[in-house]
Amino acid sequence: MRVKRGNVARKRRNKILALAKGFRGSSSKLFRIANQQVMKALRYAYVGRKRKKREFRSLWITRINAATRLKGKTYSTLINGLKKSNISLNRKMLAQISIVDSQSFQVISDICTNVV
Repeated sequence: MRVKRGNVARKRRNKILALAKGFRGSSSKLFRIANQQVMKALRYAYVGRKRKKREFRSLWITRINAATRLKGKTYSTLINGLKKSNISLNRKMLAQISIVDSQSFQVISDICTNVV
């Protein structure tokens, strides 16, 4: 007796084609090509989620560095001062403060320079 996979196979293929929706050309129409593209896209998505964290941290550091240099200091001295004065602000919050509220950032910067 042979195994009939009609329903299961169609569901599996349709699931892949649904994931490939929006891909260009045969990558969204033909199962075999769509399957390859979906696997590649999922790999890129996984890597991208890791890369996103790195890129944002780098952006925050750049913003903090730019703001501290306007005050005549450097990023490394600011971070060192924060650690020594036990101010636990992460880089995301520091970058946000430097953009939105420059007076508060000036106060934080002054506290850090007095400690070092």
